Amino acid sequence: MNLLIDELPKYVDISGQEYKINSDFRTSILFELLMQDSGIDDEEKTFIAIRLYYENEENQGKDFSMSMFKDFIEAMMWFYSCGKERKDQPKGDIQGEAPERKNNIYSFEYDDDYIYSAFLTQYKIDLNNIGYLHWWKFRAMMNGLSPDLQFVKIMGYRSIEITGDMSKSEKKFYTKMKKIYALPDLRTEEEKEADFANSFSM
Repeated sequence: MNLLIDELPKYVDISGQEYKINSDFRTSILFELLMQDSGIDDEEKTFIAIRLYYENEENQGKDFSMSMFKDFIEAMMWFYSCGKERKDQPKGDIQGEAPERKNNIYSFEYDDDYIYSAFLTQYKIDLNNIGYLHWWKFRAMMNGLSPDLQFVKIMGYRSIEITGDMSKSEKKFYTKMKKIYALPDLRTEEEKEADFANSFSM
């Protein structure tokens, strides 16, 4: 699928039948937030995600049998990934599809004002009032945001690695910026313990 020459998908094929997928950017933002919610177990997340993407008038009365469950998930993840397949992800599994929490450099929940401002400044798009924007277009626009925007600068602060090659003032500055713009640690206690244990097995 090529964003420049192909029509953006609003339907997915499941066992030879077309299902409308909720393609507005808000649906995929809700999906990403869902995946990062440690208070919901993985099985429940799967069912909520399917309702998010497929619950609409055009799909009423169509077959949603359990035998097609993995196909619905696979099509949903293909759409969320903007047609880019994840080689490291088992088919029929949604775990880990949203950006990894511990390495996340942005958050739709905590950076909403920065993202809103960035789109308004660069594209003159009011994300709060716009009626519809395809998820793939939204992602392309987000990837193309100017480095001069505050949101992009903040992602840079979060991702930069403080090394010995930096000057003392650079280390001080980036350490301060990382602290100011740090995202909350959304891992569960079990995930924190697992990551702590893994740090000794390197």
